[in-house]
Amino acid sequence: MDAAVTTCYRHPSYETYVSCTRCERFICPDCMREAAVGHHCVECVKEGQRSIRQARTVFGGAVPRSAVPLVTYVLMGLNILAYLGELVRPGIVDRFEMLGAGLNGPDGARYVYEPGSFPGFDAVGVVDGEWYRLLTGAFLHLPPDESSFGSVPFGVLHILVNMYALWNLGRVVEEQLGRARYLALYLLSALGGSVLVYLIAPSAGTVGASGAVFGLGAAFYVINRRLGRDMQAVNRFMAGFLIWMLVSAGFTSWQGHLGGLLTGGIVMVAYAYAPAKRRTAVQAAACVVLLAVLVLLVVLKTSALSG
Repeated sequence: MDAAVTTCYRHPSYETYVSCTRCERFICPDCMREAAVGHHCVECVKEGQRSIRQARTVFGGAVPRSAVPLVTYVLMGLNILAYLGELVRPGIVDRFEMLGAGLNGPDGARYVYEPGSFPGFDAVGVVDGEWYRLLTGAFLHLPPDESSFGSVPFGVLHILVNMYALWNLGRVVEEQLGRARYLALYLLSALGGSVLVYLIAPSAGTVGASGAVFGLGAAFYVINRRLGRDMQAVNRFMAGFLIWMLVSAGFTSWQGHLGGLLTGGIVMVAYAYAPAKRRTAVQAAACVVLLAVLVLLVVLKTSALSG
């Protein structure tokens, strides 16, 4: 008497006599996954992967199964897309740059903010409730015709330098922190840079990812300190980073650079030295508290300007 025909449990039209060594269901070559003994089916492999605890770095970030720095790619893409948008619609810069307080006159020109001194002028900026500028300005860069650095338009050099720094620093920091922590650090650094601009130079219109990049620079420094690596090369890198902040002060905002550097450093210290047993909770709490402090500073500065 002939044996009963057996077919793959996922592909009933495929005749097979090989079964999964775990669940004993019959599987075709497309559904076979090699195991230490025999073969496993797709479902058993997935179930086994779920039971394996994912490795994490000392900062709590999940060790990525892929070497692709996805968040860094996305952030670079957003900056590049925003810059292309500036080329098509230059008005985007005036609408979304980081501006603490300004006045739009009847002639369309921008004036220094002085409450009550210019009847008929419209307030513009964070002081007028445009809080989104605190982050949107960090994804814009100087237009190509803004100024020149030698024979190279500084607007082009501005985004090239920032994206190069983001590419080099972002990959390292994202690998250590994981995607969620890395994104939180980047956005808080960008916000911290904008807040310091608002506190010190509210009438200055600024753009650029430099604040967030300087936050990544501070994180890179703390990461290497925490891991006990040789700091000589890192110290040289940070010295060059600070020199760049001074050199570019005539073209960009040193306040934004410094604010991002300080904010990124604070966030990274919280990440690096949080107790292991309550690491995620402490890290999240530190980010929330820092965000609340930045928001409070903005509220107080707005109140002072409006008063």
